[in-house]
Amino acid sequence: MRVTATAEFMLEPILEPNKDAGSSRDAIGLGQAKGDGLDTRHGTILTLEDISVSFDGFKALNNLNLYIGVGELRCIIGPNGAGKTTLMDVITGKTRPSHGKAWFGETLDLSSMSEVQIAQAGIGRKFQKPTVFEALTVFENLELAQKTDKSVWASLRARLSGEQKDGIAQVLETIRLTGSVNRPAGLLSHGQKQFLEIGMLLVQDPQLLLLDEPVAGMTDAETEFTAELFKSLAGKHSLMVVEHDMGFVGAIADHVTVLHQGSVLAEGSLEQVQENERVIEVYLGR
Repeated sequence: MRVTATAEFMLEPILEPNKDAGSSRDAIGLGQAKGDGLDTRHGTILTLEDISVSFDGFKALNNLNLYIGVGELRCIIGPNGAGKTTLMDVITGKTRPSHGKAWFGETLDLSSMSEVQIAQAGIGRKFQKPTVFEALTVFENLELAQKTDKSVWASLRARLSGEQKDGIAQVLETIRLTGSVNRPAGLLSHGQKQFLEIGMLLVQDPQLLLLDEPVAGMTDAETEFTAELFKSLAGKHSLMVVEHDMGFVGAIADHVTVLHQGSVLAEGSLEQVQENERVIEVYLGR
């Protein structure tokens, strides 16, 4: 029997079981690691099967199947209008599929959870444009982003524990902003704001990170650091990166999925998809 989260994030039974969980996923050779606090017995952290989304008759996603392994760094590429943003909207609960199944781990039915519940379950999303609090310092942005009670009264009484301070310090080092800890976020460069927003996700310790065109507008040095950062995060976290910069994709991806007209056109290593005739025709060009 499947279980899912309610508004209080308690687990209750769902009527429809995922009878074929793991069958096709095992066949594509995903890892068998188990994520902390999440049932990932088949080594898969995200399962999307036969997902369709229609807007006024237009199918933004069309019977899409996608499996992300525990600790995997997956890149999603494809032409504009391929369904990449809608895909992330479905995973985070912003858009409900008209058909298909979406599971986080083996037991959480994303289609029955709110955006807040999905975030609390361990899925973090970074949009292309940084959304930091520019009037607050770098430290205050990270403090505010932590998984804590955000009610007014709780916020007024809140005091960081030593463990929380250590966690923020570690994230600051990871995103290379230790030297800017007391700087207002509005004074950071574009790339630094991107790193800060990634840090705001990391302090919540998500198991799956969705990152939308993270290196857009970055300098070459910032792009190189972002590649190093993502590779260092893979394993501890699972990452799904939507990107158009093929040089960046080549620097980070072990596995690439190409979307076209709302479906998966091809999957494999970057070299494999670059040699795929259909991918060349609809996306890469000759």
